[in-house]
Amino acid sequence: MSTEASPDANPDVAPVSSADFEPVTPPDRDVRAQADARQRDLTKPAGSLGRLEALAGWASACQGVCPPHAFTRPRVVVFAGDHGIARNGVSAYPPEVTAQMVANFLGGGAAVNVLAEVAGATVRVVDIAVDGDTDPSVSNHKVRRSSGSIDREDAMSNEETLQAIAAGRAIADEEIDGGADLLIAGDMGIGNTTPATVLIAALTDSEPVAVVGRGTGIDDAGWIRKTAAIRDALRRARPHVRDTVALLRTSSGADLAAMAGFLAQAASRRTPVILDGVVVTAAAMVADELAFGAREWWVAGHRSTEPAHTIALTRMGLDPIVEFDMRLGEGSGAVTALPILQGAVAILSKMATFSEAGVSTQGSAPADESESIDLTKTDTAE
Repeated sequence: MSTEASPDANPDVAPVSSADFEPVTPPDRDVRAQADARQRDLTKPAGSLGRLEALAGWASACQGVCPPHAFTRPRVVVFAGDHGIARNGVSAYPPEVTAQMVANFLGGGAAVNVLAEVAGATVRVVDIAVDGDTDPSVSNHKVRRSSGSIDREDAMSNEETLQAIAAGRAIADEEIDGGADLLIAGDMGIGNTTPATVLIAALTDSEPVAVVGRGTGIDDAGWIRKTAAIRDALRRARPHVRDTVALLRTSSGADLAAMAGFLAQAASRRTPVILDGVVVTAAAMVADELAFGAREWWVAGHRSTEPAHTIALTRMGLDPIVEFDMRLGEGSGAVTALPILQGAVAILSKMATFSEAGVSTQGSAPADESESIDLTKTDTAE
């Protein structure tokens, strides 16, 4: 296997010597308690809005203020990269599609562009490891062209792994310093569910047949090829599960390593994130190893149809906001969940309290029952 740096590595991405992150400060627990108390004082039966109440409390704690304010600059960053394993027939599409889709993102024609416009978010795409030339506006963080075929060789060198983590870290800083108050990581790379599945299987000690999904829609023959590739890649990955950088070097790809750095840095910078599907969640599992406690700054946007995604969400204790049988990637599931999160924030910040509305609370006797209605009883009509 080769551990030499790719000749196509971007010389402008400086090498780094470590992947150390500052300790992650959790969202403000005192503010979360204030948010929970305010929820109980709103004109509704306690708990009647279900998970919207929990989401609002999480957002409030992340912002450090109660009531919370609407997210004004949600930002989607799509990490693009090719994977050598795609040449083994593990995807329904050829590798050339990755570069073509990067151009589509730039033109505003991808699903995530459309969904983001509706949700009030903006989209950025970055070329981390596309196997071809892309627009200079998206390639300044490029680490290499494609990643190695992880069933038989390392995805990249140790130096490139650290460069990719550093690139993701820098991208998070750029977005947060530019005003982003909520981040979403998206993915684009033919064959990228294979390394994502390997990472999840390695970190959860799962067997290939339990984690392999259909990705872009492969047939039975493709599923067999993908399972064999993941089996072989897992043999190479498992000796490195306690060494995060070595695991990324051996079994991921530059785009996944960059996503891990991005997610870890967002948590270190106290910026909330909505996670997308199986690829982003695989990177998130690694990010939580790089920056312990980072997961407290994340919510799961959706549950993919990929079996590995459910395994990863369960391991991290994350409950998805929506389940729409989506499996596109790009950040599309997370963006679909964004308006729900915004709605939860609006409820906590704009809904009237019992005292503000002159509505009786449970167990209190209104001065004039003809003019006051008790909305806290659980049998209130919906």
